[in-house]
Amino acid sequence: MAIAAENSVPLAVTIDSASPHESKLVDETLAGSFHDELAALLIGDKAYDSDPLDRHLEQEYGIEMIAPNREKRSQTQDGRTLRRYKRRWVVERMFAWLQWFRRLVTRYEFHAENFLGMVRLGCMKIMLRFL
Repeated sequence: MAIAAENSVPLAVTIDSASPHESKLVDETLAGSFHDELAALLIGDKAYDSDPLDRHLEQEYGIEMIAPNREKRSQTQDGRTLRRYKRRWVVERMFAWLQWFRRLVTRYEFHAENFLGMVRLGCMKIMLRFL
């Protein structure tokens, strides 16, 4: 999981197995932030459309979660905030930049902490380009 800024610079990354739901990893990802300050807005896909997650992020971190409504639920966000969802491509661009590093495309490390270190190193190289 990763959080990217408006210019696709990585703000936080974490790794985990494929079994936990993405919305359960938000706290762990925010704890692994590269910066002291956290973002005011988080934009996620439909998997993050959860009222308990919205309340938790607002109370704990002061972060507003923007995610499109799932079809089976009632509308909990108006169209004005969902217009920001169109900017979700910035995190996809960050993942594309991480694909430039061959060591991240194919996971050669056996231990997860070694792979996380390589992911963080790739994120640092991306951040250094913007200094």
